[in-house]
Amino acid sequence: MFSWMAWTWPTVAFFVFIGVALTTMVIWETRSPGGAPRRGVFGIDTTRGDRLFISLLGAAYIFLGWLGLFGVPLWGGLIISIAWTLFVFRFV
Repeated sequence: MFSWMAWTWPTVAFFVFIGVALTTMVIWETRSPGGAPRRGVFGIDTTRGDRLFISLLGAAYIFLGWLGLFGVPLWGGLIISIAWTLFVFRFV
């Protein structure tokens, strides 16, 4: 089904996750508007969307670092990425 782009199922799952994350953020913002940005431990004002972007960008670097240092499997990188995302949404 996805052979015309040489996609693998993990690649499809990644993009589905990004779509679900964006849809969840839209629903969350619609039901409970975030309004004013808040200042976190990094000293920058961030909104929910900013924190989602920071967490996704950080997770990408975490996975690349994990691949470079340890290779596969990526379970360790996944655990660190989830911890990073929780940190960003709580304290940033």
